[in-house]
Amino acid sequence: MSRAELPSRRSLLAAAVVAAVAGSAGPASAGAPTAGVPTGRATDIAGPGRTAARPVDNRAWVSYTDWLAGTADGTRAVAGARPGLAIARPVGITDHTDPHTGRTAAWEYATWTSPVHRPRVPATEAIASWNAHTPEGTWLRIELKGTYSDGTDTPWYVMGCWAAGDQDIRRTSVDDQSDGKSTVWTDTLSVDDAASGLRVVSYRLRLTLYRRPGTRLTPTVWRLGAMGSDVPDRFTVPASKPGLAEELIVPRYSQEIHKGRYPEYDNGGEAWCSPTSSQMVIEYWGGRLTEEQLSWVDPSYADPQVCHAARHTFDHQYEGCGNWPFNAAYAATFEGIQGVVTRLGSLTDLETLVAAGIPAITSQSFLEEELTGAGYGTSGHLMTVIGFTADGDVIANDPASDDNDAVRRVYRRREWENIWLRTKRYNASGKVASGTGGVCYLYFPARPTPLQRKALAAVGVR
Repeated sequence: MSRAELPSRRSLLAAAVVAAVAGSAGPASAGAPTAGVPTGRATDIAGPGRTAARPVDNRAWVSYTDWLAGTADGTRAVAGARPGLAIARPVGITDHTDPHTGRTAAWEYATWTSPVHRPRVPATEAIASWNAHTPEGTWLRIELKGTYSDGTDTPWYVMGCWAAGDQDIRRTSVDDQSDGKSTVWTDTLSVDDAASGLRVVSYRLRLTLYRRPGTRLTPTVWRLGAMGSDVPDRFTVPASKPGLAEELIVPRYSQEIHKGRYPEYDNGGEAWCSPTSSQMVIEYWGGRLTEEQLSWVDPSYADPQVCHAARHTFDHQYEGCGNWPFNAAYAATFEGIQGVVTRLGSLTDLETLVAAGIPAITSQSFLEEELTGAGYGTSGHLMTVIGFTADGDVIANDPASDDNDAVRRVYRRREWENIWLRTKRYNASGKVASGTGGVCYLYFPARPTPLQRKALAAVGVR
């Protein structure tokens, strides 16, 4: 589980979201409309027979044309089977002091700024995603600047300082970013008072690519994007009708067998639901680690690749492995894999993906009695949806299991649907807390098949 019931920065985000909607007493009406959001597919969030908006907008820069469309200062677009962005010529040198090691080093840098994107959904939250290769001696910073519905702008918010390894910098989110209207909580930009009607109506993303002076090394970024959302406030969601009976064969790994291992990475395996789920899906798509890459892991440990995933998703500021974009970026370090963070609107969306052979890693929180058969409650947990039974129940690889053989679980459709899609819930103390509103990680081929491309488009991912 993701740090169980311990206070965390994501808990602070939950508190902020709850405070913004605290004016309503008792459960909100399911599927309540969101003002200003255009009409979408009938299956988006409202269930069969009802029309509702998809309250999520995804924009990604991935093609050679996309990279040419931005404003480059020392960067260049790279053509090929997987187009990207790289350093052409550094535009300056800067000293950077790593806040987690105290080491100061000089770095050459170049930048790229995206065109302004106006999401069709004015957003209360935004989460960036990126896929990149960072050879030793390089790293990158991702920033987002938005414009509010009142015409004012956010500052340039840092959404992550990232490298695939940890030898040059410590991978990190940045705390204490706020302008009094919005705040960055680890990996999520959130409007402070959503009930006020304030929204982010446009944004730009900025990449800064760094390398050691005097080298010809460069990071290469293949994908950069953000997901903006304005999910309706709700304790319950409408029930969907089963539409698929299929199961994908996805590797099964337990986080629990790693308890006590490498406690410097978020107290060891009991908090490794996110990297464990990521590793399952990475290996489903053929991603493999070499003996050399795993040589740092104690050879007596089973499934050393899970330890590796924990180390390489660890956020040194959040002090955990549950940073959503860091997990997606880790997945994309494996050849031929893309990773994004998004929100889905229904189990119908998950059925669409599974039918195309795409499993999904979902984030949910619940009391033990709210999910029959789980045997635990959690304030935040990741698991992998791999299919559906003939009755429509959810087949999930749940890493919060005693061993690998116990990872495959079947959960009741209605229970699972609600704990995943709701935005408000009651915690063990009876107080109002937040739910994730359908957050998930999607990992899929860099060159998807036509069926996979169609399924991704159907759930709003390019």
